[in-house]
Amino acid sequence: LYNWYAVNDPRGLAPLGWHIPTQREWRILIAFLGGGKTSGGKLKEAGTVHWIPPNVGADNTSGFTALPAGYRLYNGMFSFLNVRNYLWSATEYSSTNAWERFLQYDEIYFGETYSNKQDGFSVRCVKDK
Repeated sequence: LYNWYAVNDPRGLAPLGWHIPTQREWRILIAFLGGGKTSGGKLKEAGTVHWIPPNVGADNTSGFTALPAGYRLYNGMFSFLNVRNYLWSATEYSSTNAWERFLQYDEIYFGETYSNKQDGFSVRCVKDK
């Protein structure tokens, strides 16, 4: 789990030839998968090996296999393991917040909001063109 400062570090968190997706790139993926209200199930690992039941709509038809890693709050506390997946965007929202995406065990949508840059979330890398 990484804070947004690691995501935005000029030395690069992603390996050479890859990058952390921007908010625009996340939105393109969501549109391709049919929209935010139903794309979550296509991204989540199917079943309840890692997710707590009922893991609504999870079929992983995209092959993304999102796992419920939860997050680490800026104060060091961990929360939502087996319940939610949070993913940073490389896009800043404000001086203290950045955009992030989230998936949840009891919903099929792929949510979008912003969070404190000091929080620790998962990242996914996108191959450069």
